[in-house]
Amino acid sequence: MRWFKTVFCLSVLVFLASCGGEQQQVVLRMGHTLDTEHSVHKAMVYMAERLRHYSNGEMDIVIYPSAQLGNEREMVELLQIGSLAMTKVSAATIEGFVPEMKVFSLPYIFQSREHRWAVLNGEVGQNLLNETQSAHLVGLGYYDAGSRSFYMTDTKVEDPADLNSKKIRVMESQTAVKMVNAFGGAATPISFGELYAALQQGVVDGAENNPPSFYLSRHYEISKYYILNEHTSVPDVIIGSKHVHDNLTSQQKTWLKQATLDSVEYQKELWLAGELEALSEVKKAGVEVIYPDKTPFINAVKEFHATFKGTRMGQYLEQIAKMNEGK
Repeated sequence: MRWFKTVFCLSVLVFLASCGGEQQQVVLRMGHTLDTEHSVHKAMVYMAERLRHYSNGEMDIVIYPSAQLGNEREMVELLQIGSLAMTKVSAATIEGFVPEMKVFSLPYIFQSREHRWAVLNGEVGQNLLNETQSAHLVGLGYYDAGSRSFYMTDTKVEDPADLNSKKIRVMESQTAVKMVNAFGGAATPISFGELYAALQQGVVDGAENNPPSFYLSRHYEISKYYILNEHTSVPDVIIGSKHVHDNLTSQQKTWLKQATLDSVEYQKELWLAGELEALSEVKKAGVEVIYPDKTPFINAVKEFHATFKGTRMGQYLEQIAKMNEGK
């Protein structure tokens, strides 16, 4: 619990900096689990720069990368009690706190990148950000996390049948487990930090993630095949502590929101460049990148989608599908 004590002390310092007769700088502490070369970290650095600009130096963000303050779930819990101001989590992680977020973990709900951003920037995306308040959080925006695809140590996958009985690492998400099982694989939840060794030791036969994560994690060193079936496009969610956010003035909230939006646009550009670089580098390293026909994969999960008919999740699926009609 050392990380908890550290971040609790940091949060106390934030409140002390706001006390006293003179107006002092408001410093927001923001943590994430990625390394400093990732587009998310670079976008957060840009967010801090923009916040200092908009506030004329009255506000700042201090960033703690590489899981210094815990994993994603632990940082969400710190937000809930006000011991951390902001973080970035995968929508798959936050579904344990905000069940509605699991819609993003469903396979093949977006038909294109344009469709995805239309949803995230529209009514559905905003409604889901608002749902975070029930968990004492504040949804501030979305970062691009691309599309997740399968990668395998020794099995060449061109059809869902090639996944039969193969142990596939997934995030600790029941939706992800059900999805992989629908493809015929054997879903195996394992933390990301333990995955390299699990692939190396044969605990799992493969995993699924986006190109930059596949590359930056160096999982390509032990995975011969990367299959770009792009089954899910799970966004990252920028969230804040409701306790901390409620203590900001209306003007401070406006500055923070604008700085966040600026960082979102910047991160989109970085992400696209990072995807191209990642695919190029893993190919150079000898990984065979496969571009399969997605139709069999889409058909394999139709029954899974049908299980949500008549539920709130089903309503979200209908709304998302309608946003692509006529395009």
